[in-house]
Amino acid sequence: MMRSQNFYTYAFLKNPNFDLNLPKGNTAQITLINGVNLSAIVEYGISPETYQNNDEQVIKMVLAHDRVIRELFCQTTILPLRFGTHFNSHEILLNHMDDHAGEYLEKLVSIKDKHEYTLKLVPQVLAEPTKLTVGGGRDYFLAKKQQYEIQKSFSLEQNEEKNQFIDYITEIYQSSVIVQPQAEEVRLYFLVNTDEQAALLAQFSAWQKACPHWNLILGEPLPPYHFV
Repeated sequence: MMRSQNFYTYAFLKNPNFDLNLPKGNTAQITLINGVNLSAIVEYGISPETYQNNDEQVIKMVLAHDRVIRELFCQTTILPLRFGTHFNSHEILLNHMDDHAGEYLEKLVSIKDKHEYTLKLVPQVLAEPTKLTVGGGRDYFLAKKQQYEIQKSFSLEQNEEKNQFIDYITEIYQSSVIVQPQAEEVRLYFLVNTDEQAALLAQFSAWQKACPHWNLILGEPLPPYHFV
C-alpha cells in the first residue's frame, strides 16, 4: 500500500516500456510511480524537517540526489528535478504530473539523447612586469606608460576573444547555451547530441588555440541540469 506523505522526488520520465535498474536513494530503495503519461522516481519517508538544519545530512543527500539522477540518466531520458523537491501525497504527485504532462513531455523530447557540457573560460593573468631599472623623471614615466599600455592591450584582446568565442558557441548551439559569469570566470552550458560528442572533443583543442588569453576547461557529460 502506498504511503501517504513525504514523496521525495528525483526525476520525471515518460512511462518506461522496460524495467529500470532503480538504485538506492539516500536511505532507502527508490520507487517508480506511474501516472497516465509520466512516471516519477521517488523515495519515501524523507521530509524537509529531516535534513534542513543539518549541514552534514544536506551534503549527504545532495550527493545521493546527484548519484541517483546520473544512474537513471545512463538508462533513459529523464527530467532531473532540483534537490529538495517534495510532494506531500500520492494524489498531489499524480495531479502535478497530470497538470504539467504536456510541458514535461515536450522537455523530454527536447533533451532526448543529449548531454550537458560545461565549458569554463578562466582568464589568464599577464605576467608581472620586471622591476623598472630606469631612474626617475621622463624615462620612468615613459616606462610606466608602456607597462600600462601593455596591460590595457592585453585586457582588450582578452575581452574581445571572450565575446567572439561566446558568439561562436552560441551560433553553433543556438538554443542550448547559458552564459554564467563567475567573477572573472565565465561558464557556458550547452547540450550536445550523443553522436556529436566525438566532434566536440576534437574541436576543443582548436577552441583553446583560438583563445590564447584564456584557459578552457571542458567538463564531463552530465544530465541536462540547466535545461529543465
